[in-house]
Amino acid sequence: MSIATALLDDLEHYYDEVPRVTAVVEEIGPFTLFLRDGAEGWQFYARPHLGYAGSFSVEQIDEVRQRQREAGAPEAFEWVADATPALESVARDAGLEVERYPLMVLRGAAAKPSSQAEVVMLDADDDRIGRVQAVVNASFGETDAVGEPAHVDAVRLGITRGTLRVSGAFHAGEAVGGGSHSPRSGVTELMGIGVLPRARRAGIGAAITAELVEDARRLGVTTVFLSAGSQRIADIYARVGFETVATACIAEPAE
Repeated sequence: MSIATALLDDLEHYYDEVPRVTAVVEEIGPFTLFLRDGAEGWQFYARPHLGYAGSFSVEQIDEVRQRQREAGAPEAFEWVADATPALESVARDAGLEVERYPLMVLRGAAAKPSSQAEVVMLDADDDRIGRVQAVVNASFGETDAVGEPAHVDAVRLGITRGTLRVSGAFHAGEAVGGGSHSPRSGVTELMGIGVLPRARRAGIGAAITAELVEDARRLGVTTVFLSAGSQRIADIYARVGFETVATACIAEPAE
């Protein structure tokens, strides 16, 4: 598996740009640390400086983790293995568990399957946003028990700013799934695509994916990518039109 240099550069710039809209940014050694600005919104992570091609040390990772602990942030690092191959072994030496995920890019148009749900893009003032967020959270928890939504104000603000686009899937008027993407400079990542367990195997996840892709294309986005949570999930996205081009890495302390 190989990835074109131009595409890899586009993805690296995207990963560096996206958190800067809402995060506090600190530079520590060869890492850029993104910290949540205030008590609300999403937690972030550290990643190698954009364009950094040098080495890493356990001490540098420990310094970042210490700052994350001080800030009450997750001790999390994210990077693309193909862009920063030297980091994985050092992260493991520092006592972190490294998970590897297929990084996939859409080739051509996304196939739009038939679905039992209505899938639509949501405006910032749509009163269904909270329910969709709660359903997505439940889907990632592998449960049909839908709890309280999280980050609703941050989602609405992102939609208003144009930095976040959100879709919802509805069956018989009830939210059963959703997803989002975050366009920047002609590139976007599909994120948080989830369907309640009881509504799966009905083409809803693929329909959400296709709707997000269509929305991105309407905005002039030329590169659509995602990280699949497993090879099984990657196989599903491959049927929609995505191709694995690289490996995304996430490192966190062992539970």
